[in-house]
Amino acid sequence: MFKRFGHILLICALLAASGSHWVILQSVAWTGMLAENLQSNSFQEAILKTFDGKHPCCLCKEIAKGKQSEKKADFSVDLKRLEFCYDSTAVVFTAPAFFWITDSIQNPICQLSHAPPTPPPRLA
Repeated sequence: MFKRFGHILLICALLAASGSHWVILQSVAWTGMLAENLQSNSFQEAILKTFDGKHPCCLCKEIAKGKQSEKKADFSVDLKRLEFCYDSTAVVFTAPAFFWITDSIQNPICQLSHAPPTPPPRLA
């Protein structure tokens, strides 16, 4: 449940960061305007009156103000050319200063405490 809530919250944050909230609000405003215009006009006239831009509703005016204030609040970032210094590295392998010499086991079979059974056991 919390994972799904986190996904929904992330989607909402991405939509808000990309400016999609204005599109959603404008769609709601157009839907309301179309419903209102359909009550008094024919379908074609209602469509034309809704989307011509000459008859904005109060929500459309507020959306336009919000977009303008958001554009004014944007600040310009002066990006300078990024300079990276490349420092070549050399890999050098050196012998260790101290190490142990261990006895290697020549024949591990000789280390067994008992010999395997002869002949091999048979399953009953």
